[in-house]
Amino acid sequence: MQRAIALVEDAGDAADHVALGYQDRYRRRGRLTSDAGQSFLLDLAEASELPHGAGLVLEDGGTIRVVAAIEPLTEVRGPALVRLAWHIGNRHTPCQVEADRLLIQRDHVLEDMLRGLGAEVRHIEAPFQPEGGAYGHGRTHAHSHSHDPHEDPNAHIPHRHEHG
Repeated sequence: MQRAIALVEDAGDAADHVALGYQDRYRRRGRLTSDAGQSFLLDLAEASELPHGAGLVLEDGGTIRVVAAIEPLTEVRGPALVRLAWHIGNRHTPCQVEADRLLIQRDHVLEDMLRGLGAEVRHIEAPFQPEGGAYGHGRTHAHSHSHDPHEDPNAHIPHRHEHG
């Protein structure tokens, strides 16, 4: 089986692509199948973000383009979009920020909260490309509220804000 051994920022003129949802676009290893039916093993040196438009370089020199897959999302609109974005961010939820709307993964609890804040909420299907980490790269990860690294590998130093 062919292996994808490197990641490049731009897939160039790659003829084949693999559509991956948001949760599947951060990985190191795994068996994937391109849209043309080519099975290959993703075998990167370390876990990496696989952004839309990037290329997976195969051992034979070929490249497969990464495409953000269509997935079920919640579209959020409202007159106080910045305030709504703040509440979403305060819950450490990945969010795609656009000029006139926010996109989040479907979550009925967040949807109820947003409606309570005056948001217009509707279900859509679209590619999900949320903002990166605090410095413009990397992932925003949800976290447990156990701050003991022995109980939670994603535990972190306590912070000063409340979670509802």
